[in-house]
Order: sequence, then structure tokens, then C-alpha cells
Amino acid sequence: MADEIIPPSSSAARHVLPSLRAACPIPPGVSPHADEVQEWLVSWLPEAGLPLDEPTRERLGRAGFARYAGRLYPDATVPDLRVLTALFTWFFLVDDACDSPDRLGLDEIRGLRDGAVALLSGNPRLRHAGLGGPLRRLLVNAWREPRRRMPARWRLRFADAVAHHLDGTWQEAVNKATGHAPGVDEYVELRRATSAAYVSYPLVEFVSGRPLPDPVYHHPLLGQLRDIGNDLLSWYNDIASLDRDAATSGGHNLVLALAADARVPVPAAVELAAQRWHQSMGRFVALRATVPSFGPTLDSAVTAHLDGVARAVRGTIDWTLESARYAADRPAVRGGGRAG
Repeated sequence: MADEIIPPSSSAARHVLPSLRAACPIPPGVSPHADEVQEWLVSWLPEAGLPLDEPTRERLGRAGFARYAGRLYPDATVPDLRVLTALFTWFFLVDDACDSPDRLGLDEIRGLRDGAVALLSGNPRLRHAGLGGPLRRLLVNAWREPRRRMPARWRLRFADAVAHHLDGTWQEAVNKATGHAPGVDEYVELRRATSAAYVSYPLVEFVSGRPLPDPVYHHPLLGQLRDIGNDLLSWYNDIASLDRDAATSGGHNLVLALAADARVPVPAAVELAAQRWHQSMGRFVALRATVPSFGPTLDSAVTAHLDGVARAVRGTIDWTLESARYAADRPAVRGGGRAG
């Protein structure tokens, strides 16, 4: 395991991050193939049409996107973990493009969204003006195997999740451009989109090879568990990226939204965010215990799906504390909890 890096943040956040991890009842895990696939990624990206200069190669290597994918999908085969890592890398590169100092404009983000959804839901050979160059080549390569193996209903579900994520990315960019800092309720709903957690959940079915029927996937209780899982990983990430978000996010951080709404100092808002996290974790555990049986042919797939939601929470916690994406010498880039 890489040396743990406590992200630069207020002293309150530095205290809270390990305490939340200690309170997380979800056991940690990681694929035994993660480091091997990370090495593969750095050598494969140029072959996939993404030329990398040495600083970028080093940054991608140290970020450990394969370890993130390996924590969320520890049972994936090596070929599947490569697919997942390539998809995760695409989402992180998009996040950087949409939320960096020289970020894409609003029309460009909208075009990227439309191009990606068109590719995922249609014929990858058809080109869309909004998605081109290295980002298109990477997505075409990463999508090839899921498109080949998974049924149309699953592909549409995944494309819908990507559309929802990029719509949220666009809305956050609009907010920043207009100087709008969302309140807590508005922010929580928006963060569920920008986190990309909803994109990571269908990939559990890709790994298991057992796509859930739509009525089961959209069962209200499963949807509620996905929402809470999304909140748990997103809020942890917000505490971890607090200093950078305070400088660059325009108020798009749970701690900052709580501080503004409650009119309390940021350290007190960190504690409020931690309290919300503990309460939501308790709800997650309690609700999961009430999931009904969907029948002998579906119960194992439902269990795998909910295990995946839980692993996304724990995997984000552990990866956040080990990834160089949060090291003090990294540029101010937001998005450590995104794409998985």
C-alpha cells in the first residue's frame, strides 16, 4: 500500500478524516491486480491516443486510479480492471478539464456531455462535435468491452448516469460563472451528480456479469441506499479537499455550505459535516438490513450491487488518504471523489 497522505486542510479536517475512517463499518479491500494495472495504464494511454509528457505520466502514476478502481471492484479480473481503470481515468480527465483554472467554457462542457452520451448510447463510430481528440479516443477504447458484453438496457442506464453526472458538472460551472453559492439542500443534490458515484454503481453489474432488471435496480429502497452511499463518499471527499475548495470551488463543498447556512466558522462546520456523515452511515447500515428478498435468482445479484455501493464508500475513503491527487504539492484541482 502507498504511504498515506493526509490532505492539506484545516486542523479540524485533519482530525476528522481518520476518525471517520475508523468509524466506517465497511471492511476495506483492494484488488491484488491494482498495482499491475496501474503500470499498464501509464504505458497504454499513449497507445490509446493520449500522448503523455513526463510530468503527466508521473502525475497519473502517483494518483493511482487503478487502486481506486481496485478498491471499488476488488473481484474484477485483470482485463476488467483495465477497462474500469480506463473509464475512471476518462472521468478524472474530464473533471480536470471542467474544473481547472483554464477550464472548458459552458458551451464546451455541454458539447462534451452531448458527445459522450451520444457515443455511449449509440454507434461509437459516429462523431459528435462536442467530443473529439484524446478524450474521445480514450472513451471509445474504454467503452468497447462493456458495449460488447452488456445488454442494451444496461448501456442506456450507464449513459443516463453519465448524462446526469455531466449535467451536474455543467450546473456547477454555471454557478461559478454567475457567483452563485448553493445552500446545503441544493448543494447535496448537486453533489450527488458531480461525484459520479451513480456512474460507478452500474459497473458492479459489468464486473459480476449479472445486470439487474430495471424494476429491481430502480426499487425505491435500493435507490435510497445508493443516494446515501453517494452522500457518504462525497462528504468525506469534501472534508478532504476543503482547503482547495475554499480557494477555488465558489462554495461548492458541504463544509462551506454548512458554514454559510448555519453562520458558523469553518472548523465548526467541519464538525457539522462529520455529524451528518455519522448519521447517514447509521441510516445506511439500518436500511440495508431491511432490503427484502427479490427471489432466489436475483438475491445474489442484489447483494453484489449493494456490496458495490458500500465498497464505493470505503474505497473512496481509503483511496483519498493514499492518493497523491491530494498531496500538498499537487496543483489546486478539485474532484478526488469523482468517477467511482
